[in-house]
Amino acid sequence: MEAHLTEWLNLSVRWVHMITGIAWIGASFYFVWLENNLNRANPREGLSGDLWAIHGGGIYHLEKYKLAPAKMPENLHWFKWEAYFTWLSGVALLMVVYYLNPSLYLIAPGSDMPPASAIAIGFGSLAVGYAVYHLLCDSVLGKRPALLGVVLFVLLIAAAYGFSLIFSGRAAYLHVGAIIGTIMVGNVFFTIMPAQRALVKAIETNTTPDPSLPAKGLLRSRHNNYFTLPVLFIMISNHFPSTYGSPYNWLILAGIAVIAVLVRHYFNTRHNSSKYVWTLPAAALGMICLAFVTSPELKTAAPQPQNTSPQSTSSPQTSSAEVAPAAGGFAQVYSVIHQRCSVCHSATPSSPMFTAAPAGLMLDTPEQIKAQAAKIHAQSVASQIMPLGNITQMTQEERNLIGSWIEQGAPLN
Repeated sequence: MEAHLTEWLNLSVRWVHMITGIAWIGASFYFVWLENNLNRANPREGLSGDLWAIHGGGIYHLEKYKLAPAKMPENLHWFKWEAYFTWLSGVALLMVVYYLNPSLYLIAPGSDMPPASAIAIGFGSLAVGYAVYHLLCDSVLGKRPALLGVVLFVLLIAAAYGFSLIFSGRAAYLHVGAIIGTIMVGNVFFTIMPAQRALVKAIETNTTPDPSLPAKGLLRSRHNNYFTLPVLFIMISNHFPSTYGSPYNWLILAGIAVIAVLVRHYFNTRHNSSKYVWTLPAAALGMICLAFVTSPELKTAAPQPQNTSPQSTSSPQTSSAEVAPAAGGFAQVYSVIHQRCSVCHSATPSSPMFTAAPAGLMLDTPEQIKAQAAKIHAQSVASQIMPLGNITQMTQEERNLIGSWIEQGAPLN
């Protein structure tokens, strides 16, 4: 029953996070598009531009004031709760998925780090990450946006590298995303909203608004805009073990972040010219290069992934082809999978953590095992992220055995 309740708690929190995240990101993307597409030719007095649009069977006319109308409207819509609830649900999801069972999901397999310490590092990184970011933005770097962007990128990738040494691959990625998400919501709560409130108050009291506050808000808003696509990738990254499961997962994250920023920059600037149209083919080429460098064929020359069992006695450089199934044939492979994998991936899991096979993947019969050979290789041989947290203590010899069997065509004899 506990596993069932945890699954539904995970589902509920994840759904709220997705709904509020869509609302926040959708509003952000829309207002960026709106700003970029305003007609600024001969605007009406007091306006900086306007725009006509059609949607849902109706025609809309939107106007942007240079400062504000002569009289503030009674109903002025503020966009903030989407950001706040996205962050709150994200932190709740981090707790449900990683902090309720840190030994399994959070800490790198083989690590002797106490769970409390790992959780403290995870939570502390959110506060430290925002504090460092805030200080950098208020420093002299705040007046040099490009240089500031490079510094922030380097620091975030350094955090990804540090996390990869102590956390599981998935947890490392998600904590980088959590730091970015904390920075984004911190920008809304501590900078953007106060600047907007100060502007409205100055207009209502007929005083001159502080020009530094909108400038700070604009810088933080731009950062949030460029952070969005990297965060979206991190949100879906746990479906792709060739990224977070790689021994170079932090470099892969760096590459994808660069690609995401290039794509976002194109969409931010395409209304003015096609100057940055090259970023789209460059991003496509970058994805192809990442797919190549993360291919299983290149992993034999790479260090052993972090979530290999500490009980392994074979060399990290050993190719799976060097360890054949030997005389036992498929019977040996079946025994290993039954002992190490089918405790969870079964029609009737014996593990108390699951009431149904994760992702619907069942490995009860030889036919099911053969049909899922490619997934087994990706998860347990190439990236070695499964068994989850290596809870069943699969050894390197057993991984090599399965890898050799699959390379021989996954015969059932």
